Amino acid sequence: MPRHFEQAPGLHDAVVPETEGYVFNQTMLRIKDPAQSMDFYTRVLGMRLVRKLDFPEMKFTLYFLAYLDDRQAQMVPGDDGHRTTFIFGREAMLELTHNWGTEDDDSFRYHDGNEEPQGFGHIGVAVPDVYAACDRFEKLGVDFVKRPDDGKMKGLAFIRDPDGYWIEILQPDMMERQRKDG
Repeated sequence: MPRHFEQAPGLHDAVVPETEGYVFNQTMLRIKDPAQSMDFYTRVLGMRLVRKLDFPEMKFTLYFLAYLDDRQAQMVPGDDGHRTTFIFGREAMLELTHNWGTEDDDSFRYHDGNEEPQGFGHIGVAVPDVYAACDRFEKLGVDFVKRPDDGKMKGLAFIRDPDGYWIEILQPDMMERQRKDG
């Protein structure tokens, strides 16, 4: 069986046994104001805060968020040490880093990666119905970069978080459905 499901330049085809057990664990975004970001990611996007780690000597805090249904949430250890091990061993965590004091500086802002010079682009959130999700975001006053029917790529949206980072809102079966309907 081939190692990869598609072809692309530079692919390494051999199994790399030394990487067995590796997990893509997290993406980190720096945030200016944790109160605004926690509200956005927990209320607007529905994520759960799984672990908060304060580093007073270095003046920053880490917030680890994830999508967990109620059954999965029951598996999260109550003990702080065990919960820390849990967050560093699971897939797809969002780590928000707050450097203390940035929330008090009106002129402070982070580069979103989409302005020049471009770099980081966005994170993605899959939803069951992109149109229903975007209707809800609209009612909540979320800032849109692209609505689902704007531009050439239909059926996906981009919103901004409080720091201006782009979040792609996609429906997993949208491209397949569009191909069948078209």
